[in-house]
Amino acid sequence: MSNLHNYVNKKVLIITADSRTLVGNLLSCDQQTNLVLGQTVERVIRTPDDEEGSTEMPLGLYIVRGDNVCLVGLVDEALDSTINWEQVKGSAIGGVKHI
Repeated sequence: MSNLHNYVNKKVLIITADSRTLVGNLLSCDQQTNLVLGQTVERVIRTPDDEEGSTEMPLGLYIVRGDNVCLVGLVDEALDSTINWEQVKGSAIGGVKHI
């Protein structure tokens, strides 16, 4: 994943093996896809039938082990800032199964 070095110092979204959604500034990465994120928040998206709103939980400086990373993508910051994440609803992403 050496291409991740192009994402350093940019806002990225990470989907983990346990279905967590993390957003933060990529500070560092290595060849095992271990990631260091700054100003990280976890987006907890609720299902449509849940009365509680979705939330963003601040985590700050955060390290993600490479074996937990499923997806890394750049965030369109202009679009992202226009979305009210408390009103977003969606279905849960399934976790990883090891057979």
